[in-house]
Amino acid sequence: MGKYRVVLILTTLQLLTLLTPTKPDPKDESCLTHLSQSLEDPNNNLQNWTKSTFSNPCTGFTSYLQGATCNNGRIYKLSLSNLSLKGSISPYLANCTNLQALDLSSNSLSGSIPTDLQFLVNLAVLNLSANHLSGSIPPQIAMCAYLNVIDLHDNVLTGPVPQQLGLLVRLSVLDVSNNKLSGPIPGNLGNRTGNLPRFNATSYEGNKDLYGYPLPPMKNKGLSILAIVGIGLGSGLLSLVLSFTAVCIWLRVTDRKTASSEQEGKITQLMPDY
Repeated sequence: MGKYRVVLILTTLQLLTLLTPTKPDPKDESCLTHLSQSLEDPNNNLQNWTKSTFSNPCTGFTSYLQGATCNNGRIYKLSLSNLSLKGSISPYLANCTNLQALDLSSNSLSGSIPTDLQFLVNLAVLNLSANHLSGSIPPQIAMCAYLNVIDLHDNVLTGPVPQQLGLLVRLSVLDVSNNKLSGPIPGNLGNRTGNLPRFNATSYEGNKDLYGYPLPPMKNKGLSILAIVGIGLGSGLLSLVLSFTAVCIWLRVTDRKTASSEQEGKITQLMPDY
């Protein structure tokens, strides 16, 4: 009986733990408050994103915020995709320390990617694609060791692809296509070895100054085939024009010399002998 009594007590304690409402986390409140302030919502899609809701956004696994998912009283997923949102990404997102997935894709967000995202140590999915984000890809996001997905396509990001991203052994999806990135693709991303997932050319295409494997050779650093052909045709045409001009000048000079000689001969014939 003593054994069964212990099991009953433990089971009761577990049930009480699950049923007891968890206290709201002040970090989540700060995260959501600052994010709301940095965003513009012209279509009023985030109607319930209010100060009172931020103070208690979760109860267990239940979320009171649109686009938010909770886990044990903490925000662990934010999905605010395709809501016509404007503004910028708040660095205070780093306060949502339990966040595992962040999806702000298909909006009109501008500004840079905050380096503070490096403090989201549990982050597995980062999708900021199809916005107007500028600046460089912060190498600090490689500090999020659990990152499985990085999707940044269709922005106006500049600079190189950070080689630090090659250190993310869990990374299975990478898309930085259609930006304004430049320089070589890091070897630890372009030529991943062992059992690490490999990324094909579609992950990088649409960046005219980005080169290296797995992009096709014609997109490598240097002149494209069309540029070489154009330069060749232009040089040939210029040479032809110069040659033609030189011939015309030579013929004109020759004609003048001939005319001058003939004129001198006529004058000599007309001059009387003394």
